[in-house]
Amino acid sequence: MPTAVRCSFFRVVLVALFLVALLQLLYLSLLSNLHGQQQRSAHPVLAGTPRTEPRWQKQQRDHLKAVLASGGVLDANGQYRIYRHLLVPEGGQLKDVVLASHASLGNLWNLQELVQRWDGRISLALFASSAAQAKLATLLTYTLAQLCPSVRQRVYFHLVCQSGETAVFPELDDATEFAHLQTCQDVFAKAASMGTNLINYAGNASYPNNLLRNVARAGIGRTAFVLVVDIDMIPSQGLRSGFLDFVAGGVEQHVVFVLPAFEIRHTRRLPSTKDELLRLYQVGEVRAFYEELCPQCQAPTNYSVWLNLPEKGASGRLAVAYVVEWRDPWEPFYIGNKEVPAYDERFKQYGFNRISQACELNMAGFSFAVLDSAFLLHKGHKLPGDFHSQKETENKRNRLLYRGFKEELKMKYPDSSRRC
Repeated sequence: MPTAVRCSFFRVVLVALFLVALLQLLYLSLLSNLHGQQQRSAHPVLAGTPRTEPRWQKQQRDHLKAVLASGGVLDANGQYRIYRHLLVPEGGQLKDVVLASHASLGNLWNLQELVQRWDGRISLALFASSAAQAKLATLLTYTLAQLCPSVRQRVYFHLVCQSGETAVFPELDDATEFAHLQTCQDVFAKAASMGTNLINYAGNASYPNNLLRNVARAGIGRTAFVLVVDIDMIPSQGLRSGFLDFVAGGVEQHVVFVLPAFEIRHTRRLPSTKDELLRLYQVGEVRAFYEELCPQCQAPTNYSVWLNLPEKGASGRLAVAYVVEWRDPWEPFYIGNKEVPAYDERFKQYGFNRISQACELNMAGFSFAVLDSAFLLHKGHKLPGDFHSQKETENKRNRLLYRGFKEELKMKYPDSSRRC
């Protein structure tokens, strides 16, 4: 073959190889852009652009980034890092009652039913026991706010981590397992599936229930009243509006309004009214809260009297049925005002965390008024086998702490004639 022909042939081959390489690069670039578009389309929560995302979404994302970038604040003992108001709902009024609750990542899914039943604002303190959980918690709560209008409009979110951990804003790579979520129901289903592998109160980090309650309470701003419940406790239908009508004429400062608490079988639909509750109680589907585990913990509520109160009149307005004296170890659920003392944050894990606060209420001179037709429901009967293996050890440790706590109250309230 002549030299000129060989050179021409090699040039053609080199040009062809160059074109092939160029086309491959172009293909990979187009493929990358397409993947990015699919990611943004599949998970617009993190990937909106100024031209396509609503203003509220950008505002919430910018707010969340700013709160996380602040590094949060440490609690009084320097053991936990607190990020307050990760997300803030719209609007609100001063004379209102806000529901305050707390949760681990494993039981956040209970928020779904709570939002459906409670028609007002909710302040939720979420605990993450590790850096990985903090990232998941941030992503999950933010996704809830974006895809669930009722959550976005009515729920304050606060995050509590261990002091050595920091939370960061999730990026697209972190959101891979959330990319297919399109609806509010999808997000709660994802939260429920995550919860099956996590056990509340079990793990290397102590669950700071009283700290979480205080964070949730403090997160309600200047609202007049607050109801503090665990996240798996559901209020009766219309409680918020009924209570606001009840207090419209004014109430005493040193009184809390007790809500009788019950347990219902998991298979049963939650009753909305007292009449529905009574029917289920009569057939054994509903029973007093902690009836099997600690009946004395709720005994002063006086269930027999409450269950047999006369039927409501035509107005059906919420009212006080009777007032009871506190006695150890009563741990009532109640609606209280801003004068109610904080929970003692030394109590963690299982045992004496709510009793200690009720004890202080008593020493501080509060009255306990039981409401006649409002109540709380725990989903599922409480059984001895439901708890983690360290429950009894934790209970003994907190019992000793409680003894010392009661002695401290005598010095804090020297003029009180009451005792725990």
